[in-house]
Amino acid sequence: MTSSHTRLDALMHRGTDFLGTRYAIMAGAMSWVSERNLVSAISNAGGFGVIACGAMTPELLDTEIAATKAMTDKPFGVNLITMHPALNDLIEVCARHNVGHVVLAGGLPPAGAIDRIKGSGAKLVCFAPALSLAKKLVRSGIDALVIEGNEAGGHIGPVSTSILAQEILPDIAPLIPVFVAGGIGRGEAIAGYLEMGAAGVQLGTRFVCATESIAHPNFKKAFIRASARDAVASVQLDARLPVIPVRALRNASTELFTAKQREVAGHLDEKRLEMLEAQLQIEHYWAGALRRAVVDGDVENGSVMAGQSVGMVKREEPAADILGTLVAEAATALEKRAA
Repeated sequence: MTSSHTRLDALMHRGTDFLGTRYAIMAGAMSWVSERNLVSAISNAGGFGVIACGAMTPELLDTEIAATKAMTDKPFGVNLITMHPALNDLIEVCARHNVGHVVLAGGLPPAGAIDRIKGSGAKLVCFAPALSLAKKLVRSGIDALVIEGNEAGGHIGPVSTSILAQEILPDIAPLIPVFVAGGIGRGEAIAGYLEMGAAGVQLGTRFVCATESIAHPNFKKAFIRASARDAVASVQLDARLPVIPVRALRNASTELFTAKQREVAGHLDEKRLEMLEAQLQIEHYWAGALRRAVVDGDVENGSVMAGQSVGMVKREEPAADILGTLVAEAATALEKRAA
């Protein structure tokens, strides 16, 4: 092992200890993409795969976790959405399977969720798009944090990864492990964030074109052809409907989402919907639009969620090769800096 790899291992040590993996590289949970095949492949290759529960029922999640365990004996996590109406049942499914890490997305966890997750023996990872929320989450007893900048694919916050890292790492990294996400496509960036105090990183977009990913060939082709500027954020139409922006490749579905927002806002006007139900309708819209693209291959009318690092996705290749390349690039970067 070279000295640069030894240095990389030392920088990743806190993250690998926390995850129980060879590398402190988490996979972002992508609905319809992050299922048993990709999750087990990433975990088997030394990374940390994460099942995207998304809108799954407890029964579907139960099946997915069991199938993933049959394909890997390495650690993996499950990503749950805080606004899921059956959140408590999903937490119970994870507990029954002794899932070691639960990743909770979608803002502050509802009352009791943290205690239930930690009571099952699982480690709890949450997301924070701002320092104030990060501090609140630490006080509430979470075990680790992901800070995700708006370069990421899918649901995004308003601030870039580089700013979040500078704002949050100095205060929070001494307290709990922090994983940096959003726009990471090469190992040089991984090395940089580790040197800034991150315990590890999270990447989603880079793994979509893994050989083991079940994403439709059309979906993968769209990624391979795209440049960074093609991954654009959705626009919020109505201030009363606080729609979290979504970053995806520009296509006809951009207009479809605008129409969906108008429809839901109209229902709010007419008092035909409560706010939570309105937000759930938007979430279900995204789940359906993403499924059309990922599963059916309709990359024009479906949502091709992608981060700005999509321009660095050049080919379809095994997950182990993607991880190997990222690690080699990070080690080389450290070697150059030490020279």
